[in-house]
Amino acid sequence: MSLAYKHAPGEAPDPDGAHRCIRWALQDEGMGKTPKEMVYAILDSFRGVKSELVMLFCSPQFHIAEVAAAVGDYGLDATVVGCTTAGEITPLGHRRGSIIGVSFDAEHFAASVKPIERLAEFDIAAGFATARAMMAEQELVQQRLETPHTFAMLINDSLAMREEAIVSAFGAALGHVPLVGGSAGVSPAVREPNMFLDGRVLENAALMLLVSTDHDFRVFQTQHFKPLDLKVVVTKADPANRLVLEINAEPAAKEYARLLGVRRDELTPQVFAAHPLVVRAGGRHYARAIQQVNDDDSFHFFCAIDEGIVLSIAESGNLVADLESLFTRLNQDLGPVEAVLGFDCILRYIEMEQGQMLQDISRLLTANTVIGFNTYGEQFGTMHMSQTFTGIAFGSALAG
Repeated sequence: MSLAYKHAPGEAPDPDGAHRCIRWALQDEGMGKTPKEMVYAILDSFRGVKSELVMLFCSPQFHIAEVAAAVGDYGLDATVVGCTTAGEITPLGHRRGSIIGVSFDAEHFAASVKPIERLAEFDIAAGFATARAMMAEQELVQQRLETPHTFAMLINDSLAMREEAIVSAFGAALGHVPLVGGSAGVSPAVREPNMFLDGRVLENAALMLLVSTDHDFRVFQTQHFKPLDLKVVVTKADPANRLVLEINAEPAAKEYARLLGVRRDELTPQVFAAHPLVVRAGGRHYARAIQQVNDDDSFHFFCAIDEGIVLSIAESGNLVADLESLFTRLNQDLGPVEAVLGFDCILRYIEMEQGQMLQDISRLLTANTVIGFNTYGEQFGTMHMSQTFTGIAFGSALAG
């Protein structure tokens, strides 16, 4: 059985789609529709097969309140979650100004969703208990599937800056259940709510999803940079606000620019994408990517940074080759990959665009039916990270 249902803008629903268990639909601003009409068109394409879970990834140019209201008005008999993006990832390539939807059918998927609200007050012990309670509930929910295997997803409010605490609590509580996720992308100019559950807008919140399926799947995380022999020590920081004020006892931006051999005024997102700062943990290096440089020469990061941490400056490797290798491995394991739900850092997109890689990347997205969004940070296991690509790849075969 083929798993992925390809439904491009303007296409009529595939008459063969009735037996597909992951389906996708795309609407973009060029079609001249209102956000409500776009949502209705996507949800219309999922009718005919009972959906268990629908996810909508929306450009931030559409107010999330309008999208959520449309979902509530439509009244689909399924759980519908969604968030804003820093760019939409579709089987037709990267998009801006669109809404991409993905549906998981009830015959092969069983899902539980819980909003985690008031993140400013989030307590790790309480979060651990919440995840444990969800696991117990999921044991009952998944019983209708013959051979269920479970994964977890987190969708985080990037404005709340609480990803480290949340993923630490949930990742530890889940035990053998793998966890992946991403932080919602937001418009730099507007600080609005960025996610919803069914018809309700959520602010200062996260969405925790447990999904069981009788299909084979693999979770993954990949990155394409390598550390250089350039180490720095964070000597002054404000971790709660993800600010680094000094490295090597010098203003952070000036010292970073000096080490790279560029001028302070040449520091751009493209430079940050090409030369992330990385930390070594568990035998691997993980990016601690810079989001922006401030007027006081401090850096705002996508992840929390503590004083005293030793970082290395890294350089980008071959992003296209890394993705090709990833998909080759996944296809060998799953034989073949039928669909991928992916969370990819916005800095990787900037690098793709600057390096004129988008055509090659689109070819890979199409070949592997990748659906997802560009993030402001990614989650994998018990870690919140940046400048990586994480996700779940689904095979067409039933799990053993």
